[in-house]
Amino acid sequence: MSQLDETKFEAAIADCTKCDFKAFEVSAYLDREVTVMLAQSNNDGRWTHDASKFFDGVFRIQCLGCRTMAYDSADCPRCHRANGLAEVLDTSTRLVVPTRCPDCKGTEMTLTTFAPAMVKAVEHQRAAPTPKALFGDAGYHVAHIACVTCNWVQAAEGCPLCGGPGPLRARP
Repeated sequence: MSQLDETKFEAAIADCTKCDFKAFEVSAYLDREVTVMLAQSNNDGRWTHDASKFFDGVFRIQCLGCRTMAYDSADCPRCHRANGLAEVLDTSTRLVVPTRCPDCKGTEMTLTTFAPAMVKAVEHQRAAPTPKALFGDAGYHVAHIACVTCNWVQAAEGCPLCGGPGPLRARP
């Protein structure tokens, strides 16, 4: 589970404690599915998180009026390894996507990934997330690879973001 739950999140975006503004920029690591061919992305992907996974990934909430932090954590957003966020944002994925499937030599894979994203929350309404990194960029992390042709799969060991002892919620 996240350090934030729905109740704590809603309290953080209710209104700014300094300026009473009701608009916030939420930074989070969110689940994203991407298809690749020959280890190159076919598209930018699609968001696949649900509400609880959204809260799991939140690491910063900042007022858009006065820039006060309503929530700020330097820990890994998924496993809470102390001070893991900076490393997660600055490094590339630890799970390398193969050019071809090791079993069937197929060229297409489906990836379950974590992308840093920004979401604007205004008056308790959340806009669609905007990715801050795409496949191949620093900060973008692959959690799971599945061959489209056969049953071959590979998953990141430990926390897919930082390599820590593991995520707190079962992931795909």
